Amino acid sequence: MAATVLDSLTVPWVRPSHRMDIVLSPDLPEGYEVTTAFVIALDAADRMLLSRVDRPGRGWSVPGGHLDAGETPVVAAARELAEEGGLELPPERLTLIGGQQITLLVPRPADYHYPARAYMAFYAVRLDGPGEPTSPDPDSECGAAEWVDRDEVVRRTSGADWLPLLTALLDRPTTG
Repeated sequence: MAATVLDSLTVPWVRPSHRMDIVLSPDLPEGYEVTTAFVIALDAADRMLLSRVDRPGRGWSVPGGHLDAGETPVVAAARELAEEGGLELPPERLTLIGGQQITLLVPRPADYHYPARAYMAFYAVRLDGPGEPTSPDPDSECGAAEWVDRDEVVRRTSGADWLPLLTALLDRPTTG
């Protein structure tokens, strides 16, 4: 399957002039360095696991974060899901669905700590049953994790740039 661009935008948290493409794809893009990995975890009732980062300007989002040195994106995604969402799953359960492809439109400034072509990978998992009550690792930056329905996801994460990936995941037909 070829990559499908769901949206193109700029975001205030990337300072240099850039373009972010929200991409639906089962493959990591060539020429981009994966810097972070996230997980959209859904239960059998289409409730989604959100975690709350207790830092100014953060709030509710999907579990995820930066890759550790030598870590693959899918392993980072599984680790972040456990740390921030309290849901422990083997990396093999996670399926790459796409991500946020950030391309700088100017030369990379010396004080910019990310590559000029960065990728934020998004994985998905659907549980066979209801999401059990969960809580983040006490040592994580998250203060809470909850399973919430689609309307509540949109309310808590209003304006999140990853919402097109959630919509594409929920609206695609299921097989088998």
